[in-house]
Amino acid sequence: MPVLEINGAPLNYLLEGEAGPVVVLCNSLASTLAMWAPQVPALLAAGYRVLRYDTRGHGDSGLPPGPCTMDLLAADALGLIDALNLEQVHFCGLSLGGMTGQRFATLHGERLQSLVLCATAAWMGPPELWETRIQQVLAHGMGSVMDATLQRWFTPRGLARMGGELHSVREGILRTPPAGYAACGAAIRDMDQRETIRAITTPTLIIAGALDPGTTVEHARQLHAAIAGSELLIIPESQHLLNLEAARQFNTGLVSFLQRYS
Repeated sequence: MPVLEINGAPLNYLLEGEAGPVVVLCNSLASTLAMWAPQVPALLAAGYRVLRYDTRGHGDSGLPPGPCTMDLLAADALGLIDALNLEQVHFCGLSLGGMTGQRFATLHGERLQSLVLCATAAWMGPPELWETRIQQVLAHGMGSVMDATLQRWFTPRGLARMGGELHSVREGILRTPPAGYAACGAAIRDMDQRETIRAITTPTLIIAGALDPGTTVEHARQLHAAIAGSELLIIPESQHLLNLEAARQFNTGLVSFLQRYS
């Protein structure tokens, strides 16, 4: 896959589709652009181009020295869009990707046709929770958080019926360098966008898994209340990676929303 150096970090990306509006897909913590595989065919069939990339410190994207912040992650997205000569895009991010989307829309809303925030939150305290996870990964590697991560991401029923998709998810977790997890985890730890997102005027859809124990329905409702005119979609019987666990419902809601703002 092609790589572009953005803000000092080599970013691995994939742009698919021949013509049409561009949908940017931004991955979660401890995953790669492969997490969006169920969405690509639906988006291409609906007439969109799809731009996926590995967040810095994840997958095949590099991690230069220095702290990582939401401002920097938003700047990475902007830099990639600029480098590809894209004027306006739709932006869809999940978890960390949704946090990046919030900051992008706050700072660069004029570059967006629409915004989709999935399984995410404007604040993910307490900081001690994230510091504990960061130190565990740095000391013991990504395998030490594998089971707990999968239990947060999927319902027991979802885990039982997933085959190759679950293998891909596990691979994405294990491929995440501990330093990349720590840097982006620190960005989440230090983030508080509860007030700044009130400035977002981009048409926004918020998608939440009804059973998500991390970025809960209450987090989604807080986003919905803060972003004027936003829409809220709650998908039943799903947890955090609802784009995988409930791909059909997710794709239907996503494409329907995008088509109204394309």
